[in-house]
Amino acid sequence: MRNLLPVLLVAGQALAQVPLPQPPFMPQNASAGAISSSGGIPNPQWSSLLGNLLYFYEAQRSGKLPSTKRVQWRNDSALTDGQDVKLDLTGGYYDAGDYIKCTFPLVGIHISYSFPTLMPAQSATVMSICWGATDFGKGYDLANQTPYLDDMLRWSLDWLIKVAETNLTNAYWGGDQNIPEPRISYQINGTSASKVMYQDSVPDAGIAYASSGYGDELAIAALFLSLALNSTSMYQQAETYYSEYNLGGYQGVFNWDTKTPGLPVLFAQITQANPSLGNYSNWQAAAESYFDGIVYGSSGPSYSTGGGLLYYPGDSDEASLNPALNAAMLLNRYVPLASTQKRKQDYYNYAKNQVDYALGKNPMSMPYIVGANPNSPQNPHSALASGGNNISDINNSPPVEAYVLYGAVVGGPDKYDRFFDIRADWPETEPALDYNAPMLTLAALHVLNDTSDPFYTSLQAGIYKTPAGMPCDAAYTEGCGGPQLSQGGQIALGAIIGLAGAVISGLVGWWGWLSWRGNYDPCY
Repeated sequence: MRNLLPVLLVAGQALAQVPLPQPPFMPQNASAGAISSSGGIPNPQWSSLLGNLLYFYEAQRSGKLPSTKRVQWRNDSALTDGQDVKLDLTGGYYDAGDYIKCTFPLVGIHISYSFPTLMPAQSATVMSICWGATDFGKGYDLANQTPYLDDMLRWSLDWLIKVAETNLTNAYWGGDQNIPEPRISYQINGTSASKVMYQDSVPDAGIAYASSGYGDELAIAALFLSLALNSTSMYQQAETYYSEYNLGGYQGVFNWDTKTPGLPVLFAQITQANPSLGNYSNWQAAAESYFDGIVYGSSGPSYSTGGGLLYYPGDSDEASLNPALNAAMLLNRYVPLASTQKRKQDYYNYAKNQVDYALGKNPMSMPYIVGANPNSPQNPHSALASGGNNISDINNSPPVEAYVLYGAVVGGPDKYDRFFDIRADWPETEPALDYNAPMLTLAALHVLNDTSDPFYTSLQAGIYKTPAGMPCDAAYTEGCGGPQLSQGGQIALGAIIGLAGAVISGLVGWWGWLSWRGNYDPCY
């Protein structure tokens, strides 16, 4: 698998499909996630989680679904995509909780179609998953999930080869059989041989996923080509891009838009394996400068919430778990390369804490993966799974989600570590293709190396309690004054204030009585 996936990613070659298991893997009821396993390697609970995470992608499929589909409540959908430009643009995946489909121009000028565009998620997701499977592919093998990984990548790559994407507005909320048409296609293309950001070609493309630059994409694409083809020239090209676009010293987030933090890690991996290509120590130092800023808090814009979640103001506001899980993914990947034993241990511990937080070791006792445990989110912001069609009242139409979107990683808690499980609160409850990607890699790693269960197996049903107040995010601003006291807390606080007032009033009265009697000098 180590050699297969980079080539599949960069070349899209037609290779024989790995046969799907019979009987197929199917998610267990969430109640199974509150039961300890027998342990060992592969750990059954980690294997189940890995399978669920891949199952989510199958639930997000668009187009004509195959006879092997496992998500029985899903239907064929968006079968006319591309007809307005006389192309077959069917297939691919819906990006998140709506019916948008996305791709991303990795290198140079790229032709795609969109209106308005959400471009990055699908190709960023494929890149992340392929990199993870290259490093920890044996975990997929042990969990018997390699056929589903292969199937997931093919479904994505078959669509990406069409070099296209389609979209509609977010004004539709309903099932997959009544998606409004026409789904208009806009061509995104450069007008010259120069490199341009896609939103400069079609301004609507930047409405939701505007790119901050393409230098990191050029560099990481060249690096993957170098890895896949054992190419010295592509490695040198990647170094040129890294210098040309001033990518060194970056301390921000790793996500669909910014791949820069992953570059020193990939450079270090490649130069350790082949020292003749470049200076391993330089890339080791660059990677550790970035990770030290996170783990030791020595630099960078991030901080830890009160509950211990890595948080980047701005980037974490609309999907708090994704930056933290991406950091954990990079840290785990780099641990074997760290320069000191202390860094190896500290990096590992920090990454483990982020994973444990996402899996329920947090102030909410909430595992942020749908269907993993009885305390998992019950109301993901998903038009596919909700079963409702009233966009003006999606919280109550229907009151209970119609389908379980197994394996979906949701956005996560607010900056106060609170999670309200409100369907309309998309920053907290919406799933997305790229949210699952780092957790897939982390789960594969744990299948490969971890005998203990995921943290959520220690959480019994009912331990999650909806916090008081309201969220603080782009969907709801009512809670931005900070956490609010519960009704019982408000009563207790009122009683304390009342008692304190009575004591103060009594002391003032006593002081006045003594003064009136002449037994006390008020000026003394």
